[in-house]
Amino acid sequence: MGSSKVLLSVSELSLAYGRRTVLQEVNLAICAGEFWFFLGPNGEGKTTLLRAILGMLSPRSGRLWIDPELGRRDRIGFVPQRCDLNPTLPTTVREFTLLGLVGIAASPHERRERLEWALDKVGLGGLAEKDYWALSGGQRQRALVARALVRRPSVLILDEPTNGLDLAAEDTLLRFLAGLNRQDQLTILFVTHNLAIAARYATHVAFFHAGAVLAGSREEVLHRHTLAHAYGVEVEISNSAAGAVAIRVGPVETDS
Repeated sequence: MGSSKVLLSVSELSLAYGRRTVLQEVNLAICAGEFWFFLGPNGEGKTTLLRAILGMLSPRSGRLWIDPELGRRDRIGFVPQRCDLNPTLPTTVREFTLLGLVGIAASPHERRERLEWALDKVGLGGLAEKDYWALSGGQRQRALVARALVRRPSVLILDEPTNGLDLAAEDTLLRFLAGLNRQDQLTILFVTHNLAIAARYATHVAFFHAGAVLAGSREEVLHRHTLAHAYGVEVEISNSAAGAVAIRVGPVETDS
């Protein structure tokens, strides 16, 4: 899956906040059509690397390269962990989604076309005039995705988007994203600490631990030795024929 066209690469990249170094000597390359999961325990630097990709944090050292096709990051869609609107402010789904076009020049006709396309994509067509705050939690999350998709991105970045969702809403969102990746060949970067969803949906994984990042295909990264080293427990992942993922956790086995 995916192509050989590199959209984003980092080499020997180090990131820091002031004197506190968060990530050191990170190397990875993301190609068009891949579904990447940034995976690891909380506080290990996943969001820090996203901030650098989004232009919100400058590297301390090393190189971060983004394909010129992405322009001034106009072709990057971002879905944050939480909605950043005041819940006391009445806002329609249409108004909320069009916030994604801030900074992009578009005629009224193009704005309308982009809006209809994005809402239809996420299954909210016909709800443009509904109050955003009257939506269910799963619908609000899909509206956040629509706000990112309205930019017609080449890369969609999601920062722990399943936090707070029930299992049904989580499954719906993940199946939808997997469809975008397969059918539209949309490149996706998904930040999470959830091993099960990464094991089920990822084509590639960047595993964050102790200031370092191990990046590669899902099969290369999600094996028991890598996970045991990071979590301090033995983690075994298995996939059923129906696509379900089972995770068994136990004490780390040591050589006698």
